[in-house]
Amino acid sequence: MTEQILPPLKPLPIKDRISVVYVERGNLDVIDGAFVVVDKTGVRTHLPIGGVACLMLEPGTRVSHAAVVLAARVGCLLVWIGEAGVRMYAAGQPGGARADRLLYQAKLALDDTSRLKVVRKMYALRFQEEPPERRSVEQLRGIEGVRVRKMYALLARQYGVEWKGRNYDHSEWGSGDLTNRCLSSATACLYGICEAAVLAAGYAPAVGFIHTGKPQSFVYDVADIFKFETVVPVAFRIASKHPRNPERDVRLACRDAFRQTNLLRRIIPSIEQVLASGGLEVPRPHEEAVEPAIPNKEGIGDAGHRG
Repeated sequence: MTEQILPPLKPLPIKDRISVVYVERGNLDVIDGAFVVVDKTGVRTHLPIGGVACLMLEPGTRVSHAAVVLAARVGCLLVWIGEAGVRMYAAGQPGGARADRLLYQAKLALDDTSRLKVVRKMYALRFQEEPPERRSVEQLRGIEGVRVRKMYALLARQYGVEWKGRNYDHSEWGSGDLTNRCLSSATACLYGICEAAVLAAGYAPAVGFIHTGKPQSFVYDVADIFKFETVVPVAFRIASKHPRNPERDVRLACRDAFRQTNLLRRIIPSIEQVLASGGLEVPRPHEEAVEPAIPNKEGIGDAGHRG
């Protein structure tokens, strides 16, 4: 009988992790059992990968197979992004994924009545008030758009920033003005950790309720709940200072904002709250269903996420 040497794998809950770490111009590898970034001079920088929710990989990074395997096992999301975090090219699914909650999410999204209830709850959480009665999803989306534009204008006046609207060319980073570049960098930070939470909880980033038709539709839905209390004020504040390196300053300020608002502790419970408003029960697994790779223990962590 083979004696077990290592204890069972117990990834840290998302709420107990560092929100996001950026890496550029280095090789990610596992050396001597440690997850490290090796620069061009051979210097190793150790990353506590099991305590990070999302690792943002900027241009100039290379990742070994061993590094991806370890990141997946401990539930750290790898996201390949453009310079300064302005584009998202791809993301890796962490290990231990489960399908029961994905099916629950899809069931809610495909039921018109349940979808509307979920959208109304997202609206209520975002604006701290109940949405107007007898409105469709499309009508609520329009009302939300008007309110968002007014909030942008209000923040611009508050921080003394010139504001001509949310207008930028995603294919040409330098085409946007300073404020739009700061906003794009800030929202990229938020999208990264929201997608990490969505995947860790076992949901599908593509199955959205307000946003639809994009690979990260549900990520945008979740991020919008927290956007104006976290990253948007940060972006306007940094833009008002006209810094030399605004993208870097925005990333650092967003990191601090995530910590101050306890964002990682709130994302998964908020997801559970908005989906529960749909009025449908979580479907029971079929008899032939395979257990999750990293099963949950009752009473440990938030519902749906590993650890």
